[in-house]
Amino acid sequence: MEQLPLVLGTGGAVLLVAVIAVRVSIKVGLPSLLLYLGMGVLLGEAGFGIHYDNPELTQSLGLAALVMILSEGGLTTRWSAVKPSLGIGIALSTVAVAVSIAVTGAALHWLLGLDWRMALLWGAVLASTDAAAVFSVLRSAGIGKRLVGALEIESGINDAPAYIAVVVLAEGTTVDWSLPLLVVYELAAGLVIGLAFGWIGAQALRRAALPATGLYPLATMAVCVVAYSSGQLAHASGLLATYVAALVLGNSKLPHRSDTLSFAEGLGWLAQIGLFVLLGLFASPGRIFESLVQGLVAGAVVLLLARPLSVLLSSLPFKVPWREQVFLSWAGLRGAVPIVLALIPLSSGVPGAQELVDAVFVLVIVLTLLQGATLTPLAKALGLAQHAEAHEIDVDSAPLDEMGAELLQVRINAGSKMHGVYLAELRLPVGATISLLVRDGAGFTPNKNTRLQELDQLLVVTTADVRDAAERRLRAVDRAGRLARWKGESGQ
Repeated sequence: MEQLPLVLGTGGAVLLVAVIAVRVSIKVGLPSLLLYLGMGVLLGEAGFGIHYDNPELTQSLGLAALVMILSEGGLTTRWSAVKPSLGIGIALSTVAVAVSIAVTGAALHWLLGLDWRMALLWGAVLASTDAAAVFSVLRSAGIGKRLVGALEIESGINDAPAYIAVVVLAEGTTVDWSLPLLVVYELAAGLVIGLAFGWIGAQALRRAALPATGLYPLATMAVCVVAYSSGQLAHASGLLATYVAALVLGNSKLPHRSDTLSFAEGLGWLAQIGLFVLLGLFASPGRIFESLVQGLVAGAVVLLLARPLSVLLSSLPFKVPWREQVFLSWAGLRGAVPIVLALIPLSSGVPGAQELVDAVFVLVIVLTLLQGATLTPLAKALGLAQHAEAHEIDVDSAPLDEMGAELLQVRINAGSKMHGVYLAELRLPVGATISLLVRDGAGFTPNKNTRLQELDQLLVVTTADVRDAAERRLRAVDRAGRLARWKGESGQ
C-alpha cells in the first residue's frame, strides 16, 4: 500500500507522455508504437533500472491487450467498406499464413541452421500481421477502401491461425492428418461463437434500458471479452470470436453507438500503449543487440520472399492487379503480435525461444520504421493513393472543441408549449441553429416555416459562447410558448 501512490503516479505519467507522443509521432513521421517501445526500454534495466522479467505474465497481459485491440478494430470497421474485400482478406489471413510459415521456415532452416520445428516456429510467429499497426497506420494513409479493407480483414483474422500454429509447434504436438481438421474446427467454431455473441449482444443492448449512457460502451466491450473467453473454453479460436463479435456489434444499430465507438477507440489506444510499454520494459537491449543479425535475416526473408509469395498465391483467384499485389506485400505490418506470439514458446521452456524473442524485437523495430515510413509514398508511386476517399468521422467533443461548437439534443415532450411553434418563432441567439429535426423516425433539415410538434427531436448546433443563452431560450419556449418573453419567462 505504501508504494501505491508511486505506482499510480508512474503509470499516469507514462500514459500522459504516451498520449503526447501520438502528436509528436504525427509531426516527425515516426510510428507512435515505436515511441511506446522506447519508453518501456527507458523505464527498464537499461534506463531507470526497473527490473521486469516475467514472460508468462507478459504473454497473458499481451493477449488481454490484443483482445481489446481486436475489439476496437472490429467495432470501428464498416462492413460496407470491407465487404468487397472479404474474399481476398480471408485468403490473406489463411492461405497466406500457411504459405508464409512454410517459406519462412524453409529459408531460415537453410540460412540460420535451425532445426525444422524451430524454423517453422519462427515462421509461425512472423506470419501474423499486427492489428494495432494496421488500424493505426492504414486508416489515415489515404489508401483506397478495397486495399485497406483487405488488410483490415487480414489483420483481424490472421492472428487466430498464427496463434494455433505457434501453440501446436511450441507444445511439440505430433503433426499428422488430424492437424488440419483441428485448425478448421478451431476457426469455424470461433467464427460461429463470434457471430452468436455479436448477434445476441446487439439484440440485448437494443432492448436494455440501462440507467446511464456510459454503461452501453462497457456492456459492448464486455460482450467481446466474453466471446473471447467462450471461444477459448470451447477449445476454439477466442481471438477470431472476439473480432467477429465486435464486427457484428459495430455494424448493428446499437444505442449510443457514437459513444461506444469513442470508448472503444480510447480503450484500444490504452491497450496499445500498455502493451508496447510492457514489451519495451521486458526487452533487454544487450540481448537484442546480440540477435541483430538473426533479426535482420528473418526480416529480409519475411519482407522480400515470404510475404510477396504468400500474397501472390493467395490473390491468384481474385485477379488482383500487380500494383495492388506489390502494395499488399509491402503493407504486411508487424508489431506487437509477433512479440506476444514469441513469448508462448518462451513460457513453455522451448530451447532457443529467448533468441527468437530477441530477434523478433529487432525485426519489429526495423520493419515498422521501414514499412511505416514508406507506405504512403509507395501508394502514390503505384497510383493507389486516393486523397478524396471518404472516411467516417466520429462527431464528438474533440472536433467540436476545435471549432468552438457544441451539440444539443432536444426532445419536445407531450404537453410542451413548443408544440405548434414555428421555427422562426424560437428566436435562437445568433450562433445557434437547428440542423436536424427527427419526426416519426424520419430526419430532415427544417426551415423557418417548419412547425414543431410533440415528440419531435431537434439537433441544435451552437457556439460555446451562446450555448447557455440557447438553452435558456429553449426552456422558456418549452414553458411559455412563443410569447415567453412577453410573459416574463427567461428560461432560468
